[in-house]
Order: sequence, then C-alpha cells, then structure tokens
Amino acid sequence: MVEEVNHEMASFDAIGVGDVVSGKVTKVEEKHALVDVGYKVDGILPISELSSLHVEKVSDMLHEGDEISVKVTKLEDDELVLSKREVDADRAWGDLEAKFNEKTTFSVEIADVVKGGLVVDLGVRGFIPASLVERHFVEDFSDYKGKPLDVKIVELDREKRKVILSHRAVLDEEADQKKIETLQGIKEGSVLEGTVQRLTDFGAFVDIGGVDGLVHISQLAHYHVETPSEVVSEGDKVKVKVLSVDPDNERISLSIKATQPGPWETAKSKISAGDVLKGKVKRLVPFGAFVELLPGVEGLVHISEISRDHIGTPEEVLSEDQQIKVKVLDVNFDEQRVSLSIKALEEPKAEKHAEQPAEAPEIEEAATGFSLGDMIGDQLKKYK
Repeated sequence: MVEEVNHEMASFDAIGVGDVVSGKVTKVEEKHALVDVGYKVDGILPISELSSLHVEKVSDMLHEGDEISVKVTKLEDDELVLSKREVDADRAWGDLEAKFNEKTTFSVEIADVVKGGLVVDLGVRGFIPASLVERHFVEDFSDYKGKPLDVKIVELDREKRKVILSHRAVLDEEADQKKIETLQGIKEGSVLEGTVQRLTDFGAFVDIGGVDGLVHISQLAHYHVETPSEVVSEGDKVKVKVLSVDPDNERISLSIKATQPGPWETAKSKISAGDVLKGKVKRLVPFGAFVELLPGVEGLVHISEISRDHIGTPEEVLSEDQQIKVKVLDVNFDEQRVSLSIKALEEPKAEKHAEQPAEAPEIEEAATGFSLGDMIGDQLKKYK
C-alpha cells in the first residue's frame, strides 16, 4: 500500500509546467472542460486554450470521453491548468516553417470572416488580408466562410505567432506561368480573340490569354481616331492580329483594323458614279478639296468643279469640316480615287440673250413706206 502511494506521488511530481501529456475529457462545461491526465485532480482546460480561433462553446469542439493532448501551463496549490491550443501550435510551426521556406502552395478552409480579411485554423491562427485574397477588389467576403482556398505563406513570425497567408500570390504565380506559355505560343500574323483591359491616350491594351498586347491608336481603325474610346471600351471582346512579339520584354503589338475589311472594300457597295452623297471637307489644297465620304474614304473635288463661278483658291468657297453635298463623277477602287463635283449640283445660271438687229429692208419699209416689190415692179414697166 505504501509503495502504491509513493508511486502515485512520484507520478504527481513528474508533471511540470510545459509538459505535454495525454488525457481524457471527463466533463464539458460551457466555458471549460475537465481533463484527466493522471494527476490527483483533473486539469482545467479553459475555452480560451482550446483553439487559436474564437470558440463559442466548449461543446463545439470537445465531448466527454475524447482523448486529447494538452500542455501544462499552470501547476500550483493542486490547481492544474491545461492548454490544447499550445500543443496544436507547437505541432503546426514546424510544418508551417517548411512550407514558408519552400514556398509551398497548400489548401486551407476559411474558418471565419473578420474585418480586414479572412481567418483560417492552421494549428495557429492564419490571416489572409483582404488585399491578398484575390487579384481584383472584393467588396463582400461573406461567401468565403467554409470555402477552400489555395494559399502561400508570405509572412511568418513564430515569436509573435503571426502567420500571413495569400491566395493572390497563388493566382499571380498561375498568371505568370500562363503568360510565359502564351508568349511562347503566340505567332506573328495570328488572329486571336481578346478582351479590352484598359484604355490609354496612345491605344488599348487587350488580354489575349494571360498576357496583354497593345493596339496602338493607329491600329484601331482604318480611319483617323482621336481617342481610343471612339472605337472600343473596357471589357469589349475584339479580334486582333498579332503584328509582332517580343517574349524577352513581354511586348506584343496587335491590330484591330487588320482584321476588318478596308474602307475601300466597304465603299464598293456604297459609292458609284452619278451618286449624290454627303461628305465633310477634310482639307483644302491649292488644286481643290478632299472630302470624306466614308470613314477612311476621301474623294477630290478639283478646283474647277467647286463652283460655276471662277475662283482663285478653294478657300473662297469652302472651309475645313464643312458639311457639303457632292456628285460622284468617277470612281476607281483599284487606285482608291474618287472624282467629285459640287458644281454639278448647282442650278445653271440664266443666260442673257443678245438683241436681234432689225432687217434693213424692213427698217427702210417702215421708214419710207415702199417695199422692195414696188421698186422692182416700176423698173419692169420701163421695158414694156
């Protein structure tokens, strides 16, 4: 009997603060659990020492009879306080440090949504800041609770028990890999479908499969474009032709206009000799005026066809950007030339008729009262 008591006392003395021991849950209360670890009294496991995450009720995690490992955090005056959270954390750190050093991608389940980001249970509390969840802005994270996400550890501090995770880092890595594959697969001359990502003063950037290419403003349309927004908007699906690829500098030059019929091809069904069309004066030159009939299609009104009146310069009658009507005199689509006339649409001016001189005999007859017949008759009488 004495030996048994001494053995029991020895086992009591063997437990110390910091020791990790196994035990069985003997009772579950709302804010704590009692655990038998072989000590003379059951140890107390407070709810705050259950997990690195917030726990509403102990019964959410433990039940009577559960076998668990705990660490002794306090042992004095027959009071034994235990922690499951510290055991889980100690076990987790070695694995987390390996994943951090090796930049491993692994999956986690979102345990909670808090202000500023998402929380996961890794044995220690892991946090994904809102800016590191996605590559795009997310306004509401409520749907993420319980959702699995692939993450990387971007910051680790064991002393401060700080673990920062990033799902965005995984997405960025995937995007970089896709960009490399796209750059290697794109060939000059290929026609692809892309999405307009953003507009600048000098053109539009189009995503063609994980990499953006530039459509210079001069390659947006067959006609002159003042600003890219005249032709495309962000989010538009467009067809583009690859003009050049520079994989080392990740630069791709694209063209939208190269995928579309040229303006002169379109004009074949819209312009014919004899047509009367509306147009805009684009520029004036000493020998006439160039008039835009369709985007990218201009015709010439020669100075001789501007007015029925004689003019010295086109500026006497026309001005740039003026809207006018013209008649098509001739069109040559092969040479991309259209001859126009404004004069042909003007009403002819009334001609002044010259006065007809009166016939002399009539005037003489009116003046003298004698006719030519009378004079001839008198002469014939003399020969009778």
